[in-house]
Amino acid sequence: MNIDEFLELVQARRTIRKFKPDPVPDGLVEKMLDAARWAQSGGNGQPWEFIVVRDVGSKSKIMDLVKEAHRYTWETEQTRVEELRHPAYGKDRHGEPVESFEDAPVFIVVCADPRAVQATVLEAQYLPAEGGPYAHVLKNMANATQILTLAITACGLSSQWVSISCTIEPRIKVLLDVPVELAVHTIIPVGYPAYTPAPPFRREFKEILHYEKYDRARYRTGADIYNFILNLRKRTKPSYPHRRKKA
Repeated sequence: MNIDEFLELVQARRTIRKFKPDPVPDGLVEKMLDAARWAQSGGNGQPWEFIVVRDVGSKSKIMDLVKEAHRYTWETEQTRVEELRHPAYGKDRHGEPVESFEDAPVFIVVCADPRAVQATVLEAQYLPAEGGPYAHVLKNMANATQILTLAITACGLSSQWVSISCTIEPRIKVLLDVPVELAVHTIIPVGYPAYTPAPPFRREFKEILHYEKYDRARYRTGADIYNFILNLRKRTKPSYPHRRKKA
């Protein structure tokens, strides 16, 4: 694979929020996860473990918990000024999820073992650098998750990145018998997309590129960031099309 082919792969990745129920072969799932395990990690600690969930009952219970967390997030989001609210949690959604990914034939539950951070240097474990000690684990897990989503794309499939809040993580751990020492980091539904999403918005390349030192001419003020988010909301709102219909 050359760099142009890799760029095509990266640009082809999409976040999908509704899936077809068509089955995904076990061999493909194993290849995706084999790719993810090659992610970089501090001291080669490799804190990741993966649970492949296909059971309909388990997926339904996970989905119920995710919906519960969504309602908490929706209530919090209503405290923001309306124009800055996340598109998935607008006032018109009434606390209901944007879509259900329950039809995805596979859920990959990405777990982290924070004890593996001991593989790296002591400084990373105790000093508040780069976000603090647990941030080191999160970055390791993010590396593996990113590679996983790209591998899914390379397999001709789609995925979604589902964050897990502390309000539901303990119950997901009980449901899947995850040891207390581990954390449920992310859930990745995998399957064939039920719709064709529009290309995602990205900032212009020239806006983010600096040579030798930071180009202050490209520095964004607080007002610039505010206006950027306003524009971002307008651009990303179409990515959340499945709204609850009014009675």
